[in-house]
Amino acid sequence: MASVRYHPRLLALCAAALLSPLAQAGVDNDIPSCYLANKMKLAPPPAETEVFVLIDQTTPLDTGLQDSVRENTGRLIKAGSSFVIASFSSFGQGRYLEVLSAGTLEGKIDSKLRDDISVKLLRNFDACMAGQADFGRGAAAKALNKALAGTSSLFAKSDVMGSLKELSSRIKQSTARDKIVFLVSDMLENSGISSFYASKNVRAIEPAVELKKAQEAQAVGDFGGARVFVLGAGLVQENAGGKNRDSGVYRNPKTMAVLRQFWDAYFEASHAKLAEFGAPALLSPVK
Repeated sequence: MASVRYHPRLLALCAAALLSPLAQAGVDNDIPSCYLANKMKLAPPPAETEVFVLIDQTTPLDTGLQDSVRENTGRLIKAGSSFVIASFSSFGQGRYLEVLSAGTLEGKIDSKLRDDISVKLLRNFDACMAGQADFGRGAAAKALNKALAGTSSLFAKSDVMGSLKELSSRIKQSTARDKIVFLVSDMLENSGISSFYASKNVRAIEPAVELKKAQEAQAVGDFGGARVFVLGAGLVQENAGGKNRDSGVYRNPKTMAVLRQFWDAYFEASHAKLAEFGAPALLSPVK
């Protein structure tokens, strides 16, 4: 994306907005509000879409899959949307669920209302909104790069369900009409709840049995009707010469089918819909 040159006054306004109580880094909103900075009498319209990108740091990706993560995330972050970028691996290894960045790119002023606003104020506001879009995508990209750079196949455990349960409470609270969860993970649970591995490969699980384990462990959340897109399912990693790569082991299609059946059931029990299960790549873009 091309860089944007800001007027000094615009930079001052944005800096003031960042210091406002509305901007709590990594929690509520890392993005300065143009409505607040320009003292607009109008409230920004509520976000239509909120995107939750969750990176499993036990799942290193090759360059192509990383590019797919960045492309899909970048396309979803636009005016009128909110985003949350988070990472996790294993609670026992101190790599708990961590929100790296969160923010809202505000929606535009309704065209019918613009005639009631001075030309000078509109000029400053429009310039701020252009800068806000660039700032927001940059903040999301920085958080995404940090999460992807922290991935490793050396983590012994992977708390997929526990991390999803924890994030689900944040997702349920979202007031956005459309909630999208973009989950970058091998989807191979390896915790005190269960292990989806066998002999360094994907285990042929029994979906009903595994769902019961999840329910008994209270690892089923409430996603408030979100749609879930998975990238990376079934990747089995090894570390050779310090480089993470797919192990190259054969994943039986039947084994992968029952893995998807489990996650279909898990998300249905969590009031969400599994829209796409990339094993490992997505066949359709996240939208």
